[in-house]
Amino acid sequence: MSDSIKTNSETETTKKPQSDSAVFLRLWRLFKPYWGWMSLGILLALITVLSNVTLMALSGWFIASMAIAGVAGISIDYFSPAAGIRGLAIARTASRYAERIITHEATFRVIAELRHWFYLHLEPLAPAVLQRYHSGDLLSRIRADIDTLENVYIRIIVPVTVAIIACGLFIWFLSRYDNLLAIFVLLMFIIAGVITPLWINKLSAKPAKKKVELSSELRTQVIDSVQGMGELLIYGATPQQIEKVDKLSKQLLTQQSKLASHFALSQSILSLCTNIAMLGVVVIAIPLLTNSGSAQQLLSSPNLVMLTLFTLASFEAVAALPLAFQTLPETLAAARRIFTLVDAKPQVEEPKADSPTPNNNDIVFNTVSFSYDQNENISTNNVFCDLSFSLPQGKRLGIVGSSGIGKSSIVNLLLRFWEPTSGSITYGGHELSQYKGEDIRQYFSVVTQQSHFFNSTIKSNLLLAKREASDTELEQVCHVAQIHDFIVSLAEGYDTWVGEAGLKLSGGQLKRLTIARALLKDAPILILDEPGEGLDSQTETNLLNAVFEYKKETSILLITHRQTGLEAMDEVLTL
Repeated sequence: MSDSIKTNSETETTKKPQSDSAVFLRLWRLFKPYWGWMSLGILLALITVLSNVTLMALSGWFIASMAIAGVAGISIDYFSPAAGIRGLAIARTASRYAERIITHEATFRVIAELRHWFYLHLEPLAPAVLQRYHSGDLLSRIRADIDTLENVYIRIIVPVTVAIIACGLFIWFLSRYDNLLAIFVLLMFIIAGVITPLWINKLSAKPAKKKVELSSELRTQVIDSVQGMGELLIYGATPQQIEKVDKLSKQLLTQQSKLASHFALSQSILSLCTNIAMLGVVVIAIPLLTNSGSAQQLLSSPNLVMLTLFTLASFEAVAALPLAFQTLPETLAAARRIFTLVDAKPQVEEPKADSPTPNNNDIVFNTVSFSYDQNENISTNNVFCDLSFSLPQGKRLGIVGSSGIGKSSIVNLLLRFWEPTSGSITYGGHELSQYKGEDIRQYFSVVTQQSHFFNSTIKSNLLLAKREASDTELEQVCHVAQIHDFIVSLAEGYDTWVGEAGLKLSGGQLKRLTIARALLKDAPILILDEPGEGLDSQTETNLLNAVFEYKKETSILLITHRQTGLEAMDEVLTL
């Protein structure tokens, strides 16, 4: 397990975990917008069970009645029960089809809403809080854990609700014939639908939770293997990584095997209860039989067959309960992982009031100190202390210093990804803390040291900065970034796919595309954080000169550890 994952686990286990009921109730509230769809799905599932059980019971009664009538040589009404059987068969098929459509539609709507809800809570945590989590762990929470929550409705709420209503109706129906019949079948329902599921739930709690954790860790290691394949091959660490992944796979299979054996056990108990219930109904009902036509007749022979088959079919109502209760621990574990991340406190607290309108584009740092460990106010932990500088509108400021000295932290503060430990930062005459993060970021166009490229075309990645940009604008900024000639030399030009994270392009090419994308955004301040990284000296000089000329009316903050471009700055600050 990676260090980042260990840190997350240790942090999350120190918090008081929410109870199962509290987690489930919280999920239920999230499903509130789709209660209509969910209720309709439950109703259709109930109709399906009732139709199937009634069809089985009526078919048994009809066949037995026809046999007795044939032996006795008497006539009976053939058309009414035959029509009922056909109607129930149609109702069962139609309701099953409709139930599948409605329940899956409700599930997909709920999952889509959960993803949107999760992202809205996730976005304010980036990058300060999310950097504590491994990308593979985040992927598991966004994808696998959210997908697991589909169990809440389709595998838990639906079968439990249907079982409660259907079993109540079945017991009432049996009590119309004999109370002892109803009590005996009720006892079997309790064993098969309550005691067994709760027992299976208890047995499955630990392996289900472990399965969720191992699945997340396995995805993390696989992602590490794929993304770091080059380094693994260079340092000869591939066998160790394969062994680690294989070990996790075996551990996951062990937990899955335990869950499968528990499920098989529950199905065996369910089958046993069903057969015992059928036998009990026969034993109890036989004394109720009398000769046909007797004044003391309590139960007819066709009804005995009907009640036996009714009992057999009625256990369909509780058949899904063991799986529902076995799925519950895994679902709650996934929900807790999601809620733990959602409940994390953002590093930067957004102001409640609307962002002010800046008077100008001046930036002022006034004795600013900053530490990434916000819980510690010890000066020795600060990245920098009492930093003061100003960048007036339209001017150029160069900040130079060795790597790791805190130059990029200035960018994080300006974009409100972090808050300063002390001191003040103003933009346009207002405290930076008065601006909402999304609002303040619109005034900055930033070339970061690490920029992300999606697995799409060059053009699509550039348009992230300005959706409505024309082809002429794209070519113009690419000319400035010294990358246009390379792009047009490609077979598909601007429609060339860059691969996952820009894998098909070199570091220097990606850097120039990053600069082109930043130039495309019409912002009053341009921040260049190590813009020459991955470029040779001459290319860096030509590129920066072109950028300075293109953005001659724009405020520019150049952050670098080199000397290239500093001669064009109005002021240079050395850290």
